[in-house]
Amino acid sequence: MAITANYETVMVISMKQGEDGIQALIEKFKALIEKHATLQSVDEWGKRKLAYLINKESEGYYVLMNFESEASFPAELDRIYKITDGIMRSLIIRKDDDAEVVAKVEEAKEEAVAEEAAETVEATEE
Repeated sequence: MAITANYETVMVISMKQGEDGIQALIEKFKALIEKHATLQSVDEWGKRKLAYLINKESEGYYVLMNFESEASFPAELDRIYKITDGIMRSLIIRKDDDAEVVAKVEEAKEEAVAEEAAETVEATEE
């Protein structure tokens, strides 16, 4: 059984693609993710002004997708983003699972309490 993780990806699509081209790219990447992973959600943020010009364009169409996959798939997805015309920028990140985050916070609290207790004992002994 392969180990999977949760990921989120954001892509910025060129407005030069037109409405049909933008929807075609979104469908292409949805199908690709569904083929190799479990697509959890798709959130189209729509047309947004860019912070700086990219390829002499000032606007892009933003799409956020959440998915669960094996660790090897995000690298392949990133490779495909880079060779696809119309994708101006993309980002893929691994999201921490809620259980992992809670465990890390609890562990940090326990360490802080243990350090504080040790400092109190040392101060009392002096």
